[in-house]
Parts: sequence; structure tokens; C-alpha cells
Amino acid sequence: MVHQERRDDDSAGSRLLQLAAGAADLAYGGLSSVLRDGRNLLGRADVAELAAEGQRELRARGRLVLDRVAAPQPAHLEVLARHAAARRATGDRHA
Repeated sequence: MVHQERRDDDSAGSRLLQLAAGAADLAYGGLSSVLRDGRNLLGRADVAELAAEGQRELRARGRLVLDRVAAPQPAHLEVLARHAAARRATGDRHA
């Protein structure tokens, strides 16, 4: 659940990081072919829509890249259980 909350973060910093990661992934995956096809896009009337779709695609790719490389956060209840077990082991029943 914590992992899902991180993925749905829509802050400006998160969006920028997702765009950067998506752009890096796109560059790594074959930016040269996109640039060749880019010449054909300049003559289209729906360039603004294509740019918006491209931005959404880059953000989606960025989320996937970040999910691949980011270590998942530990489950909240698991952390609490470990703290409780550690307190019991030391005999601290007041904390």
C-alpha cells in the first residue's frame, strides 16, 4: 500500500523526476528513431495533442523506471512489529 502511494504522488517534483526518468529511458531505448520520425510530425495539425500525449508517455515510462530501480519501502506494520519485538526482547514494556 505504501508503494502504491509513492507511485501516485503527483507533486511537481515527482512529475519532473518522472519526466526526466522517462526521457532517459526513451533515450536509452532508441531516441534516434524517434528523431527520424519527428520530421514527419512537424507537418501535422495536431502537434499540441501529440506533445501532450508524449509528455504523458514519458511520465508513464518514468514511473516504470523509478519502480524498477527504487527499493520498495518496508511495510509499515512490519516495521512496527519489529520495534515491538525489539522492545519485548529488552524488557521495555512502557514504550
